[in-house]
Amino acid sequence: MTAILRPDATDLKLIGYYLGKVLLGLGLLQLIPLVTALALREWNSASSFAIGAAIAIIAWAVSDARLASRQPLTWAHGMVIVALAWLLGPIVAAVPMYLSGRFTDPVHALFEAMSALTTTGMSVIHDLDHTPVSEDLFRHLLQITGGLGIIIVVLSVFAAGGARMTTLYVSEARDERVLPNIIRTARFIFQVATTLFVVGTTALFIALIATGFSPGRAVYHAVNLFFSSFSTGGFSVMQSSMIYYHSAAVEFIVALIMIAGTLSFGLHLALWRGNPRDVLRHLETRTLAVTTSILFLLLCIGLVRAGSYDTLEALLRKGLFTLVSAASSTGHQVNVGDTYLYDWGLLAPAAIVGAMAIGGMASSTAGGIKAMRVGVTFKSLTHEIRRILLPEAALVVTTYHAGRRQVLRDESARAATTVLLLFIASYLLGILAALAYGELDLTQAIFESVSVGSNIGVSIGVVNPGMPDGLVLVYLLQMWVGRLEFVAAFALLGYLFSLARGRAST
Repeated sequence: MTAILRPDATDLKLIGYYLGKVLLGLGLLQLIPLVTALALREWNSASSFAIGAAIAIIAWAVSDARLASRQPLTWAHGMVIVALAWLLGPIVAAVPMYLSGRFTDPVHALFEAMSALTTTGMSVIHDLDHTPVSEDLFRHLLQITGGLGIIIVVLSVFAAGGARMTTLYVSEARDERVLPNIIRTARFIFQVATTLFVVGTTALFIALIATGFSPGRAVYHAVNLFFSSFSTGGFSVMQSSMIYYHSAAVEFIVALIMIAGTLSFGLHLALWRGNPRDVLRHLETRTLAVTTSILFLLLCIGLVRAGSYDTLEALLRKGLFTLVSAASSTGHQVNVGDTYLYDWGLLAPAAIVGAMAIGGMASSTAGGIKAMRVGVTFKSLTHEIRRILLPEAALVVTTYHAGRRQVLRDESARAATTVLLLFIASYLLGILAALAYGELDLTQAIFESVSVGSNIGVSIGVVNPGMPDGLVLVYLLQMWVGRLEFVAAFALLGYLFSLARGRAST
C-alpha cells in the first residue's frame, strides 16, 4: 500500500482528472434517453436530459483541460476516486431526475439516482406507471451501469493503462480480476453482459408476446426487465413490479437472469470455458447453495404455518421467487409490500431478511455481505473449533476452493469478519433512524434497513415518495457504504482527515 505523506495540489488534480472522466461517461449516458425523448416527442424530458448532459460534459471538459495529470495512481488515490465517484455519480444523475418534476425535492431525486447506481432498486418517484419512456429508460440504464461498475464502464472506454485500471478496479469493491489484464477483464464482462442481453431479452420478448403484449411494448419491457434483473437492481417499469405481468414464464426467465447477475464473473468465465466443476467446487457456490436451501425450508415452514400459501405453485411463485430476488439482491417483487408484514407471519420474513443480508457473490453485480465472506467466516469458526479440540501440538490447516485451492489465513478471516460486522452496524444505524421517527415498528425498521444497507430493494413499504428527508439521508449513506463495502468510504474519510492536517497516514 502506498501512502501519500503530504497531499498537495498534484494529488487533487489527479483525483479531479479521473472524476472528470466519470462525469463524461454519465453525461454521454444521458444522450441515450435524450435521443429517445426527442424521437418520442417527450419535450420536457428531452430538455431535462439536455441540461443534465451539458452540465456533466462541460464539467469534464474543464477538468480535462485544467487537471490533466500523468502522476501514477496509488492505492490511496484509487480509493478516494472511487468513493467520490459513487457520490458524484448519483448527484449528476439526479439533475435530470429532479428537473423532470417527478420527485418531492432534490434529496428524493438524489435517493432515486443513488438507488439506481448502487442497484438497490427502491424508488421514491411519483406516478411510476405514467413515467415517460425516456425517463424510465434512464433509470434502468443507470442500474446496468452501476451493476457493472461506474469505474469499469467509464475507464475501460475513456482511459488506458493496465496498472491504473487495476488500482481503480480493486478499489471499486472488486477483488477478482477474472483475467490477467484488466482491459481484457472489462471486455469479458461486457461480452458476458451482451450475450446474456441478447438471449435474455429474446426469451422475455417471446414470453411477453405470449401474455398478450404488443411487439413494441414487449421489446420495451423485455429490455428494461433484463437491465434491472442482470444488474440485480430491481427497478420496475410499473409500480406493481412483477405482479403486473401475471406470467409464470416471465417470472421463471427473470429468476434465471437474476441468478446470472449474482454469479461472480470468475464463475462466468469458468462456465464460458466449459468448466462447470470449478463452479460447483467454489466456496461461494456451496455457501449460497447451503444458505439458500436452509432459508427456503424456513420460508416454506413459515408460510405454511401462517396459512399464507398451501400449494406448491404458490410456494414456488411467491416464496421461492422472493427468496431468489432477495438472495440475488435484485428486489423484484411478486407480492404487495405489506404482505410480508401482515400475511407472512414472523418466520418467513425473517428468512427473507437473512437472504438479503447475505446477498450474492463477490465480483458480481450483486450486493449484500457476500457469500464469500459468509463462507470464509464459517470456515474460520470451524478452524478455531478444530484448534480447540485437537491436541495443542497439532497443525491445523483449513482450505477452501475459490478459483484454486487456497489456505485460510488469519488476514482473510479478519477482513471477512470485519466487513460482516460493519454491515451489521449499518443495519443498526438504519433501524435506529427508522424507529426514531416513531411511526414504524421494529419489524418494519429491520426489514427495510437490511434491504437498503445490502442494496437489495425488496420493500415492506417504508420507502415511499412521502418518506422524511432525514430517513432518506440515512438510507443514502447506507446505500453508498454498502456498495463500496466500506473500504473506499473509510479511505476517503482518512484522506480528508489527512488533508485537514496536512499529511496522510498509511
